[in-house]
Amino acid sequence: MSFSDPVHEARAFTRAIWFVALGIALFAAGQIAVALSLGNLTLFKDGVDWIYDVLLYGLAAIVFGRGETAEKSSALVIALIMATAGAHTLWDLADKIANPRPIEALVFGFSAASAVVIAILVVAALWRFRASENALIAATWLASRNDIVKTTIYVGLGFGARVYPQRWPEYALDVFVAGLLFQSAWSILAKALRERRGVKAAA
Repeated sequence: MSFSDPVHEARAFTRAIWFVALGIALFAAGQIAVALSLGNLTLFKDGVDWIYDVLLYGLAAIVFGRGETAEKSSALVIALIMATAGAHTLWDLADKIANPRPIEALVFGFSAASAVVIAILVVAALWRFRASENALIAATWLASRNDIVKTTIYVGLGFGARVYPQRWPEYALDVFVAGLLFQSAWSILAKALRERRGVKAAA
């Protein structure tokens, strides 16, 4: 579906992105509540990890429509969120090495399945905006598309890493994910710096 009317597109995207952000937030809150009631640290951690998706899509929902400057500035905040997620992944890896955690197949299966389902739902919600010319809408669509690919691969590799008799594949996977997050953050920051230099050169 394409939008010939920018106003119609903006209204539809606003509804969709708020639906995505609030939907993920509600799911995360429910998972955290269940984890606390069960006293399950792994399930709790997986629930808290959704905060990065809530921040990313929530930021897009809040900033969208507030002007080109605000939308471009939000890219730097998104880069910071990604870098923080990468640092958190490495911190969690260090904690897992120092304090090995038991492999909980049921918990991992639930977290993996929910991650894939939510990624599919997000792509479905944003699918009609895939040809948008708006920079923020396009970036959000690409983020959701990339997320479903990474989530599916991560789940497959993660399951194998967790059932492998040694723990190093799981640790290597965490390093790989952290590297992707840092690389994405740097790409956003580098683009912002290039654009700023271009503006100064033109002035």
